[in-house]
Amino acid sequence: MYVVCSTSPLGASPVKFNVAQLLKSAAGDSREYDVHEDITGIDNDLDVTQPLVGKVKFIRTASGILVTGRFATVVRTSCRRCWKLVDVPIEIDLEEEFRPSVDILTGAVMAPREGEDAATRIDGHHILDVAEVVRQSLWLAMPVSSLCSPHCRGLCPHCGANLNEGPCGCQHEEGDPRLAALRELL
Repeated sequence: MYVVCSTSPLGASPVKFNVAQLLKSAAGDSREYDVHEDITGIDNDLDVTQPLVGKVKFIRTASGILVTGRFATVVRTSCRRCWKLVDVPIEIDLEEEFRPSVDILTGAVMAPREGEDAATRIDGHHILDVAEVVRQSLWLAMPVSSLCSPHCRGLCPHCGANLNEGPCGCQHEEGDPRLAALRELL
């Protein structure tokens, strides 16, 4: 088995594995590999700033190949309070079974199972592409919102100045005195 590494154009998959020999093996056989791949461009809405690093293990099953792995990378996103760009470390665990689209011995086309995801199919050249599964896992692992620091003061609601850089100088009205207790909570 070999890893097909590429410096592919935006949207193309950089993490592919030729699994022809493993598909010819008996159920239970396995292979394990270190992964260190540039996955920038895996999704136009994800700003991946570090390579995908980790280990992947392929285990031959009766119907395909079970892929397990643990990976880490860094994704750049915006702070929820001040909109400053923040690098967020992401760790993902994969466990997905991939099925061949072509029988390795006869070359016969194998129909997909009902409800089977196209992203978990091994192509006709016995190339297993984990990019889509990694992309989906990255989205699931992303924090709902990120902070540049726990003490981020955010933006002034009146002028939009970044309060982390100092006071903005706005003249704030005190407002309704009945809401003073609520203002103290902010």
